[in-house]
Amino acid sequence: MQNRFVLTLYRRHNDVCPHLLKGRRWTKCACPVWVQGSLGGESIRRALDLTSWTAASELIHSWEAAGEIGTRRTEAPSVNEAVARYIEACEVKPQTLCNTTHALKKLFLPFCDRKGLCRLRQIQLGDLLEYKKSLTHYAATTRRAKLEQVRAFFRFCQQSGWISLNPADALELPTPESAEIRTFEPDELLGMLAAAESFTTKGRYGVANRKRIRAMIYLLRFTGMRISDASTRARKSVADGAVQFRTRKTGSTVWCPIPPHAIAALNESVSDSPDYYFWNGRQNPISAVKIWERTFVGVFAKAALPTDKRFLHLFRHTFATDLLTKGASLEDVATLLGNSVKVVEKHYAHLVLSRRRAIQERVRVLWASE
Repeated sequence: MQNRFVLTLYRRHNDVCPHLLKGRRWTKCACPVWVQGSLGGESIRRALDLTSWTAASELIHSWEAAGEIGTRRTEAPSVNEAVARYIEACEVKPQTLCNTTHALKKLFLPFCDRKGLCRLRQIQLGDLLEYKKSLTHYAATTRRAKLEQVRAFFRFCQQSGWISLNPADALELPTPESAEIRTFEPDELLGMLAAAESFTTKGRYGVANRKRIRAMIYLLRFTGMRISDASTRARKSVADGAVQFRTRKTGSTVWCPIPPHAIAALNESVSDSPDYYFWNGRQNPISAVKIWERTFVGVFAKAALPTDKRFLHLFRHTFATDLLTKGASLEDVATLLGNSVKVVEKHYAHLVLSRRRAIQERVRVLWASE
């Protein structure tokens, strides 16, 4: 069987070279090294800009390994090693890094292990489609986020030279369902406050734990704050009847007034640090978030909330919905949420539409009286 490539090195001696009569294969002089032959259907005959025979040999061997002239084949790491390097190279916020780590190490790597996919070049589009099906128990929004993280990982692998083709390029992402925003009803908020009072007095904070939970409920309810921002709230951030904070997700600075009874609840809250309401200042902020998420699992259960309302983000939706229905402008709500007007309009389109219709009706009444 004929080889698909034949590359030959040779030396082109200068006219003044003392080894001129040694021949084209002489390796021990400083004359330029050339290559001729063909590889992958491409012919070549040119200088390599090298004088070292060893360096020239290594160069064409790398071309032969890659199967293409001018292309060096980079030794690809294992899937586990590639994931570790990608996570190490990520320059993102801590919460985003936590989500990426979970998506790749807790979901994608176990899938690859079950399939026996140890090397990057083994993974094909069909494998990724099978992985996509394994995520069907997640909501479409969550599935999309998990798959986007896998696509970003393979882009990194391609840019690193570990794979020539990206199998995730053709992977279609699920379209999130356009579900109506859910909010907490007033009786459900009262139920959560009552649930806080029913918590056991045992544990690290004892009776004070009830005050901590009640203060957190008020903070989330009246600021629309994400739990990642609320769990590390500093005492100095509350002044003149308002809370000032910089959101971890968007980096926006927010100044939000809160009712006096919410401030009183915060002042009664006990922590391990005089500088923070719920945090000791030393613990990993992500760990603090996880602790509060577990705490609210119990709060939601004790308050007997429906399963589709047992989410902390509903505090944020409730806050925004109340403001919009009471006449606050999109710009004001966006400022208080630390988002853009476009994002607020996207999430609360049903409220925005009803507001516009109400305004139109008032204008019609105004013109009818002319």
